Amino acid sequence: MNHFSFDDSRIHWQALPEIAHLQYSILDIDPRHRIIDVLFKFAAGRRIVLHRHKVLNKTFVVQGEHRLYEADGTLMEARPAGRYTSSEATEKPHREGGGGQDAIVLFSIRGGDGVLYEILDDDMQRIGELHWQDFVDLYQAQLQAGKEDACGNG
Repeated sequence: MNHFSFDDSRIHWQALPEIAHLQYSILDIDPRHRIIDVLFKFAAGRRIVLHRHKVLNKTFVVQGEHRLYEADGTLMEARPAGRYTSSEATEKPHREGGGGQDAIVLFSIRGGDGVLYEILDDDMQRIGELHWQDFVDLYQAQLQAGKEDACGNG
């Protein structure tokens, strides 16, 4: 059996200062159907902030092992490369991270104009939210940064 490695060297990864151990690259935003397609890179052996998904998320693990953790840190699920999952909105808070190497996961976020993710503290209190418009703004900034890089202006 051949084993292949995903080469992400040409992806212009972005970071959210508020969410450690996570990088992203928004691939497309479809305003008509309310779909956001984004690659998330979860750092190997690390966990991101506690959060809840408020809309349907369809995922495909491109590289590594996508790990999901209960709020108390217990490993809930380990999804290997090639795994496709469709997860409805949930009230259950969790963390996500990479296994032995960085995990790259394609997320297709399907939702409306409202809250897509709630960010929680360790006491399960909401400390932030990510909305549809936040992703639109991040995508516009990402596109602008790409234009500047292409012109040698950044």
